[in-house]
Amino acid sequence: MLETLRENLEFVGVSLAVFAGLILVAIAAEKWIIGGVKKQPAAKSVAYIGMFAALAGILMTLEIPLFFAPSFYQLDLSEIPVMICAFSLGPVSGVICELVKVIVKLLIKGTSTAFVGDFANFVVGCSMVLPASIIYHKFKTKKGAIISLAIGGLVLTVFGSLFNVLYLIPAFAKLYGIPLETIIGMGTEVNSSINSVMTLVLFAVVPFNLIKAVAVSAVTMLLYKRVKKIIKIS
Repeated sequence: MLETLRENLEFVGVSLAVFAGLILVAIAAEKWIIGGVKKQPAAKSVAYIGMFAALAGILMTLEIPLFFAPSFYQLDLSEIPVMICAFSLGPVSGVICELVKVIVKLLIKGTSTAFVGDFANFVVGCSMVLPASIIYHKFKTKKGAIISLAIGGLVLTVFGSLFNVLYLIPAFAKLYGIPLETIIGMGTEVNSSINSVMTLVLFAVVPFNLIKAVAVSAVTMLLYKRVKKIIKIS
């Protein structure tokens, strides 16, 4: 009982520390790399972030299973509204929107992964949203947007894969009480080449992240300017 409580508190502590770290990075980027982001009135910013986060939270509940990955890896496109928010309002707003999105999803659907999957969605989402929005706000052109999304997608794929190996899969096994062998076995059922954590990441997580990065980038490029014009973000 005490051990479980300690592990849960440790997970909460890590989650809060990661969020604080990402916010600090975003603030520093807006100040020293971008040189400032054009601010909306506070009430409008809160309303915009809430609107994008609510839409993203709903999209997060609409998960798409992928034939090459075990059932606990399901694709959602919730990063699209978050990315549009970050492109419109800046990196700090993007990170906040990413967090509120996860909270909205938890209120609607709860968690089926002992919060590990939700934490993963937040962190890995930020790994794309944060660098992409920083680069875009530094070079606000169509070419800059394409480059920013490409780099953001690359960071998501590399970071997301390493994060799974080093933290998420072991944390999921510990908090959910599932042996690593069982998790690997779920991967083996869909792909016989999966026989270790590394092969699980290589054959399931990497293509999963690539598909998500490409889909988010493509739809963001199609929608960003149109959405910004409709809701009249200056």
